[in-house]
Amino acid sequence: MSGPSRAPDRPHPLFARFYAGVAGPALDKAGVVEHRRRLLAGLTGEVVEIGAGNGLNFAHYPSGVHRVLAVEPEPRLRALAEEAARTAPVPVEVTAGIAEDLTGVADASYDAAVVCLTLCSVTNPHAALAELHRVLKPGGQLRFFEHVRAETPGMRRVQRVLDATVWPLLVGGCHTGRDSRAAIEAAGFVITSLDTFPFPESRFPSPAATHILGTAERRPT
Repeated sequence: MSGPSRAPDRPHPLFARFYAGVAGPALDKAGVVEHRRRLLAGLTGEVVEIGAGNGLNFAHYPSGVHRVLAVEPEPRLRALAEEAARTAPVPVEVTAGIAEDLTGVADASYDAAVVCLTLCSVTNPHAALAELHRVLKPGGQLRFFEHVRAETPGMRRVQRVLDATVWPLLVGGCHTGRDSRAAIEAAGFVITSLDTFPFPESRFPSPAATHILGTAERRPT
């Protein structure tokens, strides 16, 4: 199976250095590894992961996975992901590409797809999810772990202000208040499990604290 036919880079060099050197280790310290393991547990067959970053998920793929196609548009993070792929417990192919255009990937060719802290920052999450729906086999699973729109009206107002001003500029295109659950359902997936929780746990409210982790299915047609 081939990868995306068009492979544009989307460089965010400052954010890439910050994520690899500061944010990633901070998330690990806060306990994100357990969520990564839950996200990937029980996966089998061929998997496509979009927005793979520097490959922090790779170490947690279970042995039932035969191959992972990991798509990442940011050059520095992609290079780090290639290093992580060398020691992954399953075969991982890292490729340049964007989530919204997986043209070189055949229809109905993957058993599962993974999005992990990705839908917040893709340019068009609806197009990205439509592409994942296209490349998944009927009955294939979408595994997702994302921070999403807050549950309270006050924090939603904060998210709207941040997303319209400084947050995407400072955090590699990230948006704090996207309704990723609704976007997943609008793409034609049926959510089969869903856990909503704050992460990381803190006494102080954060605009990026509300997370969802779950599974959706591309129903057979």
